[in-house]
Amino acid sequence: VHLVESGGGLVQPGGSLRLSCAASGFTFSSHDMSWYRQAPGKERELVATITSDGGSTNYADSAKGRFTISRDNAKNTAYLQMNSLKPDDTAVYYCYAIDSAWPIYPYWGQGTQVTVSS
Repeated sequence: VHLVESGGGLVQPGGSLRLSCAASGFTFSSHDMSWYRQAPGKERELVATITSDGGSTNYADSAKGRFTISRDNAKNTAYLQMNSLKPDDTAVYYCYAIDSAWPIYPYWGQGTQVTVSS
């Protein structure tokens, strides 16, 4: 099982980034996908979730109106479009997958660094 994040980097406040999470080794279309983030000295927090069929999404209050989670089941890839980025968004962003029918064993990616700074 592999979850590989990409798309992180350094961006100025107000800028945008699109994170990708490429999945392999499991049935992507049967897993709910989420993005978490962890800033230095803080606990890991949930940013956004999308159901296995893409029909429903949920966001943390800090992400509502600025971030959009999506997925392409044909490409086994999940995305996080991040707009209007703020310095407080600086964190390592992790991809997370869990079977929607048997939510017992989650999968995690290795993370990608997002730094928002002028």
